[in-house]
Amino acid sequence: MKITGLEQVPEEAVSHNPAIKKRVLLRSHDLPHLTNFSQACFAPGQIANGHSHADMAEVFFVESGHGTITVDGQPYPLTPGTCIAVEPDEHHEVANTGSEALVLTYFGLRVEPQA
Repeated sequence: MKITGLEQVPEEAVSHNPAIKKRVLLRSHDLPHLTNFSQACFAPGQIANGHSHADMAEVFFVESGHGTITVDGQPYPLTPGTCIAVEPDEHHEVANTGSEALVLTYFGLRVEPQA
């Protein structure tokens, strides 16, 4: 068992945009198949540039704020309470399109790369 509070972990940069900060509650060695369990805060206008993962699925949950996630060229609104699952190899980009912070809680699951 492991218990971690947001206030116990330091902020660190999101790899797809170092200006966006996250707090990592669980890392890949904490549970099988888990790559991370984190919360990120996007300031208005911030974007996590488009990317994909061959070996990971990601699940995003909108805690607060408004934004857009574009998956394979199709934009989808991000509003509080929305949950989005992104499959491996799906190209995705997250943007805060609102006037307040966009707070996302998310996790990744390791999968075998598609052949």
